[in-house]
Amino acid sequence: MSVRPRSLLKTNAWTSRSTLRAVVVLLARCGGTEAKAYDTTDETWRHLNFFQYAAYLHARVPRVECQGCGVKKIGVPWSRPGSGFTLLFEALVMALARQMPVKAVAALCGEHDTRVWRVVHHYVEQARREMDCSQVRRVGVDETAARRGHDYISLFVDLDEKRLLFATAGKDAATVAAFAADLTTHGGTPQQIESVSCDMSPAFTKGVRAELAEAEITYDRFHLVKLINEAVDAVRREESRSVPELKGTRYLWLTDPTTLKAEQRQELDSLPRHSLKTARAYQMRLTFQELFGQLDRSAGEAFLQRWYYWATHSRLEPMIKAAKTIKAHWEGVLNWFESKMTTGFLEGLNSLVQAAKVRARGYRTGRNLITMAYLIGGKLHFNLPT
Repeated sequence: MSVRPRSLLKTNAWTSRSTLRAVVVLLARCGGTEAKAYDTTDETWRHLNFFQYAAYLHARVPRVECQGCGVKKIGVPWSRPGSGFTLLFEALVMALARQMPVKAVAALCGEHDTRVWRVVHHYVEQARREMDCSQVRRVGVDETAARRGHDYISLFVDLDEKRLLFATAGKDAATVAAFAADLTTHGGTPQQIESVSCDMSPAFTKGVRAELAEAEITYDRFHLVKLINEAVDAVRREESRSVPELKGTRYLWLTDPTTLKAEQRQELDSLPRHSLKTARAYQMRLTFQELFGQLDRSAGEAFLQRWYYWATHSRLEPMIKAAKTIKAHWEGVLNWFESKMTTGFLEGLNSLVQAAKVRARGYRTGRNLITMAYLIGGKLHFNLPT
């Protein structure tokens, strides 16, 4: 329905309540025929504060009668239908929501947080509908906790553009299928994805192979090193039963030696490392990290084969188990030498999302957390007035 204004009868100045009243007579064109004004309704919209006072716009909004559509209310240019806020007020809300919890935004604006969430949801969902994913080629995926327990959301990011593409509840293979469907909705195809970086989760691996069949999997180096670190700590915990000196030294064994403080290095050197199982596991960990400094895939594979033989003959059960896990994901580990992919951006995004969750003291629904993730990492364009 297009609107053609005929005359503006009256507009008065701001009152103590910052009120704007207008009576507008309009002609509307609907389906090629003119529709005459039917009546008017009084409407109110929350506007930006006038100094320390809450400001509202009041106007009598016309309704028109159309033979085909019936009676319809005319939209106004300063607000979206059904909002109750002006566009400028909503622009302020969106700017604040990027920096602070929605509940804090609501308190600052003097509105209930449910109304503020409606604004945030609307603009995030509208901006996502306009996303273009036709050029996405390299994707990273990881899960992050939505709340205590086993409640997670999975995040899919464009590793080239450093933006969040898709977030959904769960961390199983179905999340990859949901991502493939969402990619198609936004101008892309599953076949265009060339590489995927993820952890060694069987669910993600299964989902990628089923839904993104053209993509090569690169297992993220951060998660590979984490796997070895967990094995080293398992050796330490077991050995600490007979070597009390190992209790409370977890940080020393899992930290990069170059970042240890002088007193920490002295404490590490004071341990009888020549006779400790933990020290052997620690040396395997340091050696494994040298994998990513090899010149090419061929050199990397030869290095990894030697490390694998060493680990599996160490008689340290946690290290043997970790080495066999690496073996089961061999090609995906070595694919790093071609793709050089890492989920560092994704880990950073996870940290920001979790920090926002902590500041908000949790979210009532998974939808709220997902919306906030898009707001933080989606690089969305809201097309709001400034």
